[in-house]
Amino acid sequence: MNTHSTASLNLAAGFEQKTARIGILGLGYVGLPLVLRFSEVGYKVVGFDIDQAKVDMLARKRSYIDHISAEKIGVAIDNGFEATTDFSRAAEVDALIVCVPTPLNKHREPDLSFVIDTVESIVPHLRPGQVLSLESTTYPGTTEEELLPRVESRGLRVGSDFFLVYSPEREDPGNPNFTTRTIPKVCGGHTPACLQVGLALYGQVIDRVVPVRSTRAAELTKLLENIQRAVNIGLVNEMKMIADKMGIDIFEVVDAAATKPFGFTPYYPGPGLGGHCIPIDPFYLTWKAREYSLNTHFIELAGEINRDMPQWVVGKIADALNERNKPLKGSRVLALGIAYKRDVDDMRESPSVMVMELLRDKGVHIEYSDPNVPVFPKMREHRFDLSSVELTPESLASYDCVVLLTDHSRFSYDLILEHAQLIVDTRGKYRDVREKVVKA
Repeated sequence: MNTHSTASLNLAAGFEQKTARIGILGLGYVGLPLVLRFSEVGYKVVGFDIDQAKVDMLARKRSYIDHISAEKIGVAIDNGFEATTDFSRAAEVDALIVCVPTPLNKHREPDLSFVIDTVESIVPHLRPGQVLSLESTTYPGTTEEELLPRVESRGLRVGSDFFLVYSPEREDPGNPNFTTRTIPKVCGGHTPACLQVGLALYGQVIDRVVPVRSTRAAELTKLLENIQRAVNIGLVNEMKMIADKMGIDIFEVVDAAATKPFGFTPYYPGPGLGGHCIPIDPFYLTWKAREYSLNTHFIELAGEINRDMPQWVVGKIADALNERNKPLKGSRVLALGIAYKRDVDDMRESPSVMVMELLRDKGVHIEYSDPNVPVFPKMREHRFDLSSVELTPESLASYDCVVLLTDHSRFSYDLILEHAQLIVDTRGKYRDVREKVVKA
């Protein structure tokens, strides 16, 4: 039989001619930018989400993500973009792209419930001539083991009249140098015909699509990318603790090492790992590796170091206050920056929140200031009834300690330095300041 079916050729042609309709399932930090990119180049896009509030905001041409403007939403709506909670409309589109969370459960094991629930909600509406693409980060084998049998339960022949691909998301929120279009995209298909369709789907909106020979290879590629970062950050966080005991500034050391023009990539320490990928993804591979009687010692060790960083920061705060004859319990502490990284509003897995919880549990009166998070959001595991504190000379001076956790560019660092009684700096922002600054 010909490697590429008539259905795959027709579907690929529809993507190339932009007559095919695109469905994005999950309208969060990954799905919404993808909606805007497909809409921007001329596709009709339907966005699916279980959150009616998100759908209503989009219908009103409003954004709920800090770095995505309402103006861009409005342009997409004017170009025919629709958002809906009605998953039966999956039958209307030619491509179904799944962009939903893949967190860990309380046992630190993969939680695929969002992916499986989403796929099962569209399975009754699948038809020949469609492609299903999973973008959510997961362990190798997920596409074949979880998506393939559910699609085939509809009587669809994958690789012949229906197509299945895995193409991991790559987003760097807060980084103005990269966009959805300019970040190269890896794509693997269940069959060669599936890959052909996947390349046609993404090739119209991404500058460079990188093919790999299987969905499993694409799944492992995403894990390797993020595990490399997790391991290197774990290494530099361990080096930070060693340097601290030796009275050496780790930021000076990293900057000096980075002058080597080969063989060294600078990673900088912080209060821990945050975001929806790097603190989570290593555990997906660790869990899957057990099926093959393998132990991922190296990966797990880095995870332990990064997980313990908030405890290290709290210890540094306690020591700094003790040096000033103030007990930790009863102290007033202000957390500066609670999003997981600079210049975003994303709170997922933020180490800042871990630090806040540890301090609260030790009897600290904790508050926060974050220009990107005006009100502490509702989170599954973390609860604070707080709003962001405005930074003024008076407010800064009222705290026994301010701890810099996320170094947003909108903070006035001179104002903070001038009026705070004590600064615990986890980001190296005050690396050349000795008075009233403690490095953590």
